[in-house]
Amino acid sequence: MNTTKKTLIRVLTLAGSVAGVVHAAEIDLNAKIPTVQSVDQNGVVVDLATEGAKGFTLVYFYPKADTAGCTKQACSLRDEFATLSKKGVQVFGVSGDDVAAQKAFELKYKLPFRLLADTEKAVMDAFGVPHTGKFASRQAFLFKDGTLVWRDLTASTAEQAADVLEALKTL
Repeated sequence: MNTTKKTLIRVLTLAGSVAGVVHAAEIDLNAKIPTVQSVDQNGVVVDLATEGAKGFTLVYFYPKADTAGCTKQACSLRDEFATLSKKGVQVFGVSGDDVAAQKAFELKYKLPFRLLADTEKAVMDAFGVPHTGKFASRQAFLFKDGTLVWRDLTASTAEQAADVLEALKTL
């Protein structure tokens, strides 16, 4: 990341702190996947460190299920899910929505991956994702064998899958 972008992120983070945005320390490239648990849209407990120990694991964050940008982001990954799966990528979406909202989002858009209901913001905090209340900033993290190999701190909506696939070309 270039110096200008890092400075801009720090300024926005500082401004967000004044406006009620909570921001834990972001995780750096080559860091291990955080040891944190949450429940998915089916109420099943997910341990991200265990799930992400082998192969590629994408953990992406979005502000709120079934809103315009979040739907574009999820559908981008849904539409390329077969390609991502062929490349060995498992996908986890994370927001502050509860289990019922995540389940409704999954069913409405036929999402083929797990959605974590991070109502306690434990996953957001473990990944250093800024949030205002239950609304996470849009970010994405790609791990290989439990190690962070790519991150996007200003993740795209409609281009999320394309960005991940492009990153995979260089790994």
